[in-house]
Amino acid sequence: MFGIGMPELILILALALIVLGPKRLPEVARMLGKGLSEFRRATDELKDELRQVDLESEPSSTKPKSVDPSPPPNSESSPSLSSSPIHPADESERKPG
Repeated sequence: MFGIGMPELILILALALIVLGPKRLPEVARMLGKGLSEFRRATDELKDELRQVDLESEPSSTKPKSVDPSPPPNSESSPSLSSSPIHPADESERKPG
C-alpha cells in the first residue's frame, strides 16, 4: 500500500492524533472517507461512460473507410502556380546584361 509499512502507518496515526486531538480525529477521518468514496464513485462513472462511448464507436470503426486512390491535383489545375519554376540562375540568363 504505497510502500508504507506498519511502523510508518502507526507513526502517521499517532501524529494525526496528537495534531488533531481525540475529538477531532474521527470527524476528519469520516470526512476523508466520504471524500474518497465520492471521488471513487465519480471516477467509476467516468470510466463507465468512456467504455460506453468506446463500445458505441467500435462497430463504426470496423468498417473500412473508402479512400480515394486518385492522385492529388497537379499544379496545372492551380492557376497561381507555374508549370516550370523559375530559379534565380534562370532569371539572370534571360536578362540582357
